[in-house]
Amino acid sequence: MFTALGRLVVRRTKITLLVSLAVVLLTAILGSGAFTALKNGGFDDPSSDSARARVILEEELGAGSPNLLLVVTAQGGDIDAPEAAAAGRALSDALTATAGIDEVTSYWLLGSPPPLRSESGGSALVMARAGGSEAEVEATVARVQDSLEGDRGAVTVQVGGSAAVDAALGHGLEEDLLRAELIAIPLTLLLLLIVFRGVVAALLPLLVGGAAVFGAFFVLWAFAQFTDVSVFSVNLVTALGIGLAIDYSLLIVSRFREELAAGHEPRLATIRTVESAGRTVVFSGVTVAVALLSLIAFPMFFLRSFAYAGVGVVLVAILASVIILPAVLALLGHRVNAWRLPGMRRDAQGGSRRWAALAEGVLRRPGLVTGAAVAILLLLSAPVLGTKFGNPDARVLPADVAARQATEAAQRDFGYEALPVVVEGAQSRTDIEAYAAAASRVGDVTQVSTRYGSWTAGQRTAGPAPDAARYAAGTGEWLEVFPAVQPISGEAENVVRGLRAIEAPFAPLVGGSTAELVDTKAGIAAVAPWAALWIAVATFALLFLMFGSLLVPLKAILLNTLNLTAMLGVMVWIFQDGNLAGVLDFTSTGLTDVSMPLLMFAVAFGLSMDYEVFLLARMKEEYDRTGDNRAAIVAGIARTGPIVTAAALVLSITFFAFATAGVTFMKMFGLGLGLAVLIDAFLVRATLVPALMKMAGRANWWAPAWARKLHEKAGLDETGGALSTTAEREAREPQRVG
Repeated sequence: MFTALGRLVVRRTKITLLVSLAVVLLTAILGSGAFTALKNGGFDDPSSDSARARVILEEELGAGSPNLLLVVTAQGGDIDAPEAAAAGRALSDALTATAGIDEVTSYWLLGSPPPLRSESGGSALVMARAGGSEAEVEATVARVQDSLEGDRGAVTVQVGGSAAVDAALGHGLEEDLLRAELIAIPLTLLLLLIVFRGVVAALLPLLVGGAAVFGAFFVLWAFAQFTDVSVFSVNLVTALGIGLAIDYSLLIVSRFREELAAGHEPRLATIRTVESAGRTVVFSGVTVAVALLSLIAFPMFFLRSFAYAGVGVVLVAILASVIILPAVLALLGHRVNAWRLPGMRRDAQGGSRRWAALAEGVLRRPGLVTGAAVAILLLLSAPVLGTKFGNPDARVLPADVAARQATEAAQRDFGYEALPVVVEGAQSRTDIEAYAAAASRVGDVTQVSTRYGSWTAGQRTAGPAPDAARYAAGTGEWLEVFPAVQPISGEAENVVRGLRAIEAPFAPLVGGSTAELVDTKAGIAAVAPWAALWIAVATFALLFLMFGSLLVPLKAILLNTLNLTAMLGVMVWIFQDGNLAGVLDFTSTGLTDVSMPLLMFAVAFGLSMDYEVFLLARMKEEYDRTGDNRAAIVAGIARTGPIVTAAALVLSITFFAFATAGVTFMKMFGLGLGLAVLIDAFLVRATLVPALMKMAGRANWWAPAWARKLHEKAGLDETGGALSTTAEREAREPQRVG
């Protein structure tokens, strides 16, 4: 298959490049529409009780949780002073008249209730709901910020709430992406110049990377036409597209230059390169895609979006690497070495002597090396045992962002978040009151409010409030539960569970951020084991098809899992525990975003397997040629060590650039994946893999007879060691265009 692909590329070089250029331009044009089609959010399970409660509140009861919070502070320190009160009433009226605002509740509209005034008496709260699509809500937030935020005479207004935070996240993403590209691209090009020692060869990975990113943007745009796709998937497309393009280009270009140096003319060198390195790229890319595909099983569209983005960018990177890049190499021929930088020596043939010496050192004491490396990885993994999960909140934004400041002020000065409880269908007053009384007896609940009155500790304490009519619409109604604990905490989760455990003639749908976290964790826990099983089985099958071994795939899966657990341990130590918060400029919440470890694990597992395939493919090629396990290990490390470490350094730069992001979980995403790539390349692949393969000996490539027959029948055991006479003759034929 790969020999035939190589022949096709060299026989139709120019037409291949022309068609490829047309496809890239088309995908770039269509893919540019992805940015306006992507969405914020997507962290919760849409089929959960909390999500259903939110939908019913917003779409059927016309209520919903306020997504805009205006903190109004009196200049004189007394919010009830005549000038401040007049300004507050005017502000409430102006907000009600603002286009896109569906509902407004404020300290002044409700007759100055104490819960909407701060304890100091210096500020009061206005709550509103901006309705419509995400784009419409963002436009409404911008109107409110432009017209109402800031100094308004007797009062100062801060605009916060989930809608303002989401808008700030969207703007922050654009800035973070631009900053990351400005950092990563120049550094990447510089490192490529050092690795390839020439300008022409160094530019080729960026060519493939551009094609991969444009193609992946097109994939995102296409998916966004019929499903929700997260705006944060753009970061993965950019980082992974450039990173994989560099990985694959390093392998392809290095092998092509090696074939040229061996005396093969350019067209034959191209065929041999596609046949060997191209096969490795395809298998490597498919293993990355398999890992990312596991995210599609999760109900949160934030995670599913990374499956669309990741698989899309991987497939495009594969196609660009085995079709576009070989066509360019066939056209360039020996000119791939043109514009060599002064002072740069030529590539060492036969592999790196330093990497060969490192491999020899590891093979002399494989047991000691294995023990030391595993001990380091286990030590780094230890913080994982203390992981506490939460959902992102305003604190993921930089501390100087106005939306975060206003949201934190509202949470600090006006008590804790109320939990809405939706009652589906028509229910009797007796049933509603019985549930409210029972709910008020749940631990850490201070009050329950309904359209019939309020309850505390099982007793009715007040009649209907002035705004009690908002608790009912049509045949449906809802009530509010006021906990005495912070949201997104273990105590608040116990409140949610207590409310759901109450026996009632109806099923109460508990909403709010804490209920969403409980449901999100439950949704992830239900799917994660199956996703892990998919990754393990599919990866094992792919590696078996490539290498015909049972031990090699098992070892690769175990080592990757150990490596990634170490990476997650470091991220918990840094971000959850707050170490390096000052250096990296973020606010630690004491929690780890529940979705991020899954995403990072899937991406990093695929990338780690990427390097495993690079290394093992060369070892297997040498083993098939010599039958000497030790020689195959040394040759594999010597040949691929420089490529894997160079690829890891370049890819880590791309990821580390995202560590400069203002949004905390994107900072964690970039830093964690960059660290995982470096640990994998310099610790796992350079020491653990050769040490374990030395101890396993010939068992590395063993398989029972039935498995060997299955592997042979699959027909995927091509190598670049020899080409048929027909292939050599075709490679020497004049190039035909068309």
